[in-house]
Amino acid sequence: MKNSNRVMAAVLVTALALPLGTPAHAAAAAAITVEVIASSGSGCAPGTASVVSNGDDTGFRVRYRDFVAEAGDGAALIDRRKNCQLGVLVTIPDGWTIAIASANYRGKASLRSGATALQRTSYYWQGSSATQRKDAAFAGPLNGLWTTWDVAPVLTYAECGSQSVLNVNTELRIDPGTSTGLSTMSMNTTEGDVDTLFNFSLSHC
Repeated sequence: MKNSNRVMAAVLVTALALPLGTPAHAAAAAAITVEVIASSGSGCAPGTASVVSNGDDTGFRVRYRDFVAEAGDGAALIDRRKNCQLGVLVTIPDGWTIAIASANYRGKASLRSGATALQRTSYYWQGSSATQRKDAAFAGPLNGLWTTWDVAPVLTYAECGSQSVLNVNTELRIDPGTSTGLSTMSMNTTEGDVDTLFNFSLSHC
């Protein structure tokens, strides 16, 4: 479990009470900080996963630099499944609570005909039993960037005015099936417009 980069994600908060589920950009500026405090798994070696502000003060992005599964020609069996578990420390201003309203996952696939792949992400606030999970299936032939969305059916808020850890577990898996040649499934930022975006929802306590 390794520490990684720390960033400040400025969000909008106001002295007035706002209704449940207020978008992060609708509220005046105090800071929520997000920091990767732990990482493990075959898809995120130490130092290869980070968090950054998404640029419009409504959430944060997770970026991977060595997250790829592969199957088929020349690939080891162990490479068919890769996973990354992250602990993201979120510090919330007094008087406020925060939830993840939605998430957007982006990656790249090169799947031969007959091969299939799975992208699975689950996340939850540490100490909470409410887990949100997104499964997305892909089938070859497929070559290019992909994107999937996850909108929380029910908003699960962290504790008010405290530090909370958002646990994020992402898995990439490939089944070569009847395919020949090499198939890959990745979420590497170096391959283009590829990352995971988590969008905030704020509520006054």
